[in-house]
Amino acid sequence: MKINLFDDFSWASLRPLTFTRPVADLRIGILTIAEKWAKNLNADFGFATQDYLSAKYASITQANFFINGSICPDEGLLSAVSKLSGGEVLLKDDVVIAYLGEKYDLIYARTLKPINYPNPILKINYPEDIFTHNGSEIRKDFALLTKGKTSASLSSTNTFLGDDIFVEEGATAECSIFNSKQGPIYLGKDSQVWEGSIIRGSFALCQGSSVKMGAKIYPNTTIGPFSRVGGEINNAVIWGYSSKGHEGYLGNAVLGQWCNIGADSNNSNLKNNYADVRLWDYEKESFRKTGLQFCGLIMGDHAKCGINTMFNTGTVAGVSANIFGAGFPRNFIPDFAWGGASGFEVYSITKMFETAEKVFARRELPFDNIEKEILKAVFDSTQQHRRF
Repeated sequence: MKINLFDDFSWASLRPLTFTRPVADLRIGILTIAEKWAKNLNADFGFATQDYLSAKYASITQANFFINGSICPDEGLLSAVSKLSGGEVLLKDDVVIAYLGEKYDLIYARTLKPINYPNPILKINYPEDIFTHNGSEIRKDFALLTKGKTSASLSSTNTFLGDDIFVEEGATAECSIFNSKQGPIYLGKDSQVWEGSIIRGSFALCQGSSVKMGAKIYPNTTIGPFSRVGGEINNAVIWGYSSKGHEGYLGNAVLGQWCNIGADSNNSNLKNNYADVRLWDYEKESFRKTGLQFCGLIMGDHAKCGINTMFNTGTVAGVSANIFGAGFPRNFIPDFAWGGASGFEVYSITKMFETAEKVFARRELPFDNIEKEILKAVFDSTQQHRRF
């Protein structure tokens, strides 16, 4: 089976997280949305996305099965999608879930024979949806990834409360506490939990990532591949190749790839007056009510902050933002901004590339022209926000 996962209107409302990827490449739970569909359907997948992203996230040209990349699969939805015939489109209210047709075109899709899906769906429309639904998605992915498999074992120096833990080959842990009574704990291939860590599920530590000594990890948290974390983390999703390696609090948050959080940096996730939190919305170019009392930091790819950075409740930091200095920076930090509470200037793309090349080299990965062209497109499309 071959499928293409397409972007709909949610690509715009999920920025800055989607500036550098299709919606289906978002990680929620243990897997990305694309990986969830592919593993459940035993399918090869591609993406139908923005033109400037297509060199990195290509489509499968011979595929005629199109699935909405913002929708997370479940058992009922998988069954309904699998039953679609040529010329049919699966709908939930006015949302196109999937269709079997000739091309990626949502106007064309709505001309096909409608099949109405009667059950609720989980659709990711806004950045805060990722940490809000991360716990339930960890449980679903945990069941999918561990079905029919036997867990590896961990050292007897650890303490285990509950037995809902799965350890992939090469994962190690010493002198740490794992509490899986409230939710499962997944340790990916070659991951490490260092001495003195305390982890309460639901929790996922993906391939090659590390939890440093004495870390406190609270439920509904995912650490993506090849990342390193420490300090205190609660209900956060870190996608991959990112670091929050020191003391400091990160909660109700989403961090993209290639991010770095400086030592003793913190984000607030609750306002002093307990009011609902607002987040910057790129589509509206204003702050949007989330309806959430707890909402922390949203950080796009390549964003970084220096030591002792203090983020206000409901802060959005754009792609390649570089934040440092005393005081609280504002709640919306534009893409390619350089500075902090005392003011910002433009982070030139030339200097940003110099840093990115060093960061990629540390991981023995190439910072190639495809990556550069994506970042150039983001830089050009966000200039109106950098009126410093």
